[in-house]
Amino acid sequence: QVQLVESGGGLVEPGGSLRLSCVASGLSFSAYHMGWYRQAPGKQREFVTVITSGSSGGSSNYENSVKCRFTISRYKNTVYLQMNSLKPEDTADYYCNAKHPILTAGDYWGQGTQVTVSS
Repeated sequence: QVQLVESGGGLVEPGGSLRLSCVASGLSFSAYHMGWYRQAPGKQREFVTVITSGSSGGSSNYENSVKCRFTISRYKNTVYLQMNSLKPEDTADYYCNAKHPILTAGDYWGQGTQVTVSS
């Protein structure tokens, strides 16, 4: 049974930082692309960043609004999202995603962690 468990969300002031973690179990972690998505109240879920599969870390891609502020990384069975210079518009529920590059059935989601950026 595949499980993705996010943690690290919370309330932070504008300009602050948070680090989200997603611990994966029940899958061959290095074989999966790992991504972060977010969903703000009243909006659709949107892509934030992804790091490709591979035991050596993989390559990453970012949505334009988070480039140079957010950094994704992976180590063992965990994917991280370091978020710096947070803005109120970053407020959302953040979801971890594991997607196999070949197997269409290999697409899993975590339960989400809430991030609120407010003074």
